[in-house]
Amino acid sequence: MYNILVVDDEREITDAIEIYLTNQNYKVFKGYNGKEALEIFDREDIHLIIMDIMMPILDGADATMRIRQKSTVPIIMLSAKSEDMDKILGLNIGADDYVTKPFNPLELIARVNSNIRRYMSYSTTISKKENVITIGSIELNDDSKEVSVDGECVKTTPLEYKILHLLMSNANKVFSIQEIYEKVWEEPAYNADTVTVHIRRIREKIEIDPKNPKYLKVVWGIGYKFEKQ
Repeated sequence: MYNILVVDDEREITDAIEIYLTNQNYKVFKGYNGKEALEIFDREDIHLIIMDIMMPILDGADATMRIRQKSTVPIIMLSAKSEDMDKILGLNIGADDYVTKPFNPLELIARVNSNIRRYMSYSTTISKKENVITIGSIELNDDSKEVSVDGECVKTTPLEYKILHLLMSNANKVFSIQEIYEKVWEEPAYNADTVTVHIRRIREKIEIDPKNPKYLKVVWGIGYKFEKQ
């Protein structure tokens, strides 16, 4: 049984989400502002968070940024807004997915299941044989699921790790945004634009100059590649 933290100041929403998640055999913890979310997260073993953005005391954006300082747990943002900039903001501060209110409960459950599956796959080391990809100063260890730059470990989310693994294990091969989404998210490319946001976050972690990347390069009009010189 996986533990899901649901945070929204509208109690009828948290109660409704709890019903759907409980029917899927998830254990649900509920909070009603960002402060409560942080307290529950520190106290319980949480495997995924569903976080509203607009909340009193401490909003979901601030709570998400604080959680990201210490954990790569999947976070699905909820918001009544549907503008692209709000989605980009959520992804930039560390969210893995984004659902707009009012939402289809079945879609939310599907996103929860998908993110849990990716996170647990990322967190579990299956092979005991060392499996390391090294390109320049970037090293990816697929046994420990760690990425290091010049010997210093950098924190990556499960999605960021999977994107890096895909591109580094196919160095110099160009992948379209749609191909990256389908291979990493393991679903049709309904929201492929999120790939660009994740690429930007990866560059900030591995590149000396993210605006002039040495490794993770765009091929204009086609997609992205990890360049092996």
